[in-house]
Amino acid sequence: MSTIIIIGSGITGVTTAYALARRGYSVTVFDRQRYPAMDTSFANGGQLSASNAEVWNNVATIVKGLRWMLRKDAPLLLNPSPSFHKYSWLAEFVSQIRNYRHNTIETTKLAIAARRHLFELADRESIDFDLEQRGILHVYSSKPDFDAASRVNQLLLKGGLDRRPVTPSEMLTIEPALRDQYYGGFFTPSDATGDIHKFTRGLAAACERGGVRFVFDAEICGMRSDRDGVVVHWKRGSLKEEINAERAVVCAGVGSRRIASMLGDNINIYPVKGYSITVELRDETSQKAAPRVSLLDEATKIVTSRLGEDRFRVAGTAEFNGENRDIRWDRIKPLVRWVERSFPDVCTAQVVPWAGLRPMTPSMMPRVGRGKRANVFYNTGHGHLGWTLSAVTAEMIADVITTDGSNTRLSASVP
Repeated sequence: MSTIIIIGSGITGVTTAYALARRGYSVTVFDRQRYPAMDTSFANGGQLSASNAEVWNNVATIVKGLRWMLRKDAPLLLNPSPSFHKYSWLAEFVSQIRNYRHNTIETTKLAIAARRHLFELADRESIDFDLEQRGILHVYSSKPDFDAASRVNQLLLKGGLDRRPVTPSEMLTIEPALRDQYYGGFFTPSDATGDIHKFTRGLAAACERGGVRFVFDAEICGMRSDRDGVVVHWKRGSLKEEINAERAVVCAGVGSRRIASMLGDNINIYPVKGYSITVELRDETSQKAAPRVSLLDEATKIVTSRLGEDRFRVAGTAEFNGENRDIRWDRIKPLVRWVERSFPDVCTAQVVPWAGLRPMTPSMMPRVGRGKRANVFYNTGHGHLGWTLSAVTAEMIADVITTDGSNTRLSASVP
């Protein structure tokens, strides 16, 4: 039986482990945390959103970022302090503007395929993760924002997405809890939401039942690859060990860049911090007042998900500040205030804040395929769409390994 090591037990690592185990491989997963899904896969916005497949590489994003630089509560915040990695990443990000249309369409196709795989997987393993298949409603406060969204919508439609414009009265029919006045919206009925942490933990348990081994509290301190396979050096506290395998797949999120450098690969991933709050809906009034349909507010770049009866997830912001996981109140406060303004009957006395690091490539496209060495592979760099894309990129990398082919081309033609 072929042996494979996977680095990382977030959503991409666990879906990859599952896909490979089902193909008959002996899989061992390493993670520095004590449990799976404890970093970026812990408390994200919850959206399984093909409707959010637009890549950020456009002039409008750059203009907004420059305008917001002096605002601490801005949806996009750039720490201007010197950093070669940050500014070289940003330069490459700008160079990818030429691929904006193509990458947006391709990401849409991937996201549509991924939803089908994820729903099938959840049904197969009976995973309860507070799934809500009520669609996602994008809301716009002004005509210019709505017109810009209409142009983006043409690309999403080319990618095969069913997404339609809706009037303010139609928006209230879709989500009666809306209180603010909006110019209009776009609704994607096929999108969904769910708890990424519960899903990943449930899938990890299914992996263990299928023979996958998990090694936690394991800090990777060295990796090398040669014709005989891959050797991983790891430590737990003062204890140092090593393990051999035929192949390795790096799914380490923002840590993938460091791991890749050990193997002679350059995986240009930058950590873009996002924040979320989980509002505990402890009373009946709050439960009735919080929306059931997932929202994306274009003006504030805030997304919402209803996680069962008693939790309301609100997330947003993009912060370029290195590998920094500090939870800043000046970044959390706008999320709380948005809830209080948009849904005033929701009690915000019990709010749990969180911050995570999105692993972003300059093109906003995940790196899925082989490294320089024949026995090293990558499934990483999913940015703000890791939850959305994970089920399909896991199948893609498993197919590449099974067929022992060269780097796969990102597409939605996955069986």
